[in-house]
Amino acid sequence: MSKKHVAVVMGGYSDEYKVSMKSGQLIYDSLDRDLYHVYKVIILKDEWYFLDENDNKKPINKGDFSVTLNNNEALKFDACFNIIHGTPGENGILQAYWDAIGQKYTGCDFYQSALTFNKKDTLAVLSKYGIPSAKSVYLRKGENINVDEIVEYLNLPLFVKPNQSGSSLGISKVKEKSELIAATEIAFKEDDEILIESFLDGMEVSVGVIDFKGETIVLGITEIVPQNEFFDYEAKYEGASEEITPARIDIETTKRVEEIAKRAYNSLGMSGFSRSEFILMDGIPYMLEMNTNPGFSPASILPQQAKIYGISIKDLCGNEVEKALQKRN
Repeated sequence: MSKKHVAVVMGGYSDEYKVSMKSGQLIYDSLDRDLYHVYKVIILKDEWYFLDENDNKKPINKGDFSVTLNNNEALKFDACFNIIHGTPGENGILQAYWDAIGQKYTGCDFYQSALTFNKKDTLAVLSKYGIPSAKSVYLRKGENINVDEIVEYLNLPLFVKPNQSGSSLGISKVKEKSELIAATEIAFKEDDEILIESFLDGMEVSVGVIDFKGETIVLGITEIVPQNEFFDYEAKYEGASEEITPARIDIETTKRVEEIAKRAYNSLGMSGFSRSEFILMDGIPYMLEMNTNPGFSPASILPQQAKIYGISIKDLCGNEVEKALQKRN
C-alpha cells in the first residue's frame, strides 16, 4: 500500500495563528510515518507556502492547492489536516475553497464551520434541541445601544463578546452600567456583531467531543478555574488558569453534561475535533459556544483529555486523516 500525502495546514489570519503553529507542530510530529508522507503548509494573510524539511518555503498554487517541488514535480495532497484556529480555517472559508477544488480535509464541513463560528446562530439552533444558554442581546456595529434597557433585561454583571471570534478575544465582564459602552467598543474591534449576555454564576467546564471510529464520544470534562475574572485569552493560552480533568462534579451531573455535549455535536452534524464550553448552574449545563478547531498544543485541553481517556495523539490524529481520506470529492 502506497503512503498517502498529508499536509498539516496551520497558521491563519487572526491573532490565534501562534497557537495554530504549535498545534500544527504537535500533529506533524504525531502522524504515523509508516502510513503517511507528512508535510507542513502555512497559510497567512500575505502568503500561503509549503515548508520543506530544511525549512525552505515554496508557494502554494491556489488553483489546486498543490506545490511544485525542486524536480519541477507537482505535489498534490491526498488529505489536508486543518488545524487553523479562527479565520479562515474555523469559519468555513477554507473548507468552501477546498470543496470547490476537490481537496479532501479533516474536520467538519463548510456549513458546520460557518455556523459554529457564529455564536448567536449556534445557540439559536441548539435551543431547538433543548440545550439552554444565557439570555442575550445581539447588536450590529452602528446600532443604537440603550444601556438602561440592556441592564434592566440582563442585570449586572454581564458579558460583552464578539459574535464571531475565537479564543476569548474581545470579551469583557461588565460590573457597572458605566462600563458597558467601552466594553462594546472592545468587542466591536474584533467583529461587526456582538453579543451581550447575562452572567451565569457557576462552574465553567470545557468538553471535548469527537467522532472516533464511527462513534461520537466525550473525551473528557475539564473544570476551568481561571486566575482572572473569567476564561479569557490569557487564561486559555498563557497559563492563567487551573484546568482540572476530570471536573469535580458528581456522576449524575457528569452524565447530563456528556449527554448534552453529544446532543449538541450530533444535532449540528459535526465531524472531527470539537470543544464545547458550558457553565454549570444547579447541575444544568448552559452552552456558551462550540469550537470546531480547538487548540491542540501539548498544553491544550483536548490532548490532555485524550491522554486521560486512553487515546494516543497518534491514534487521535490518524483517525482524523483516515476519515478525510474516505470523504467523497
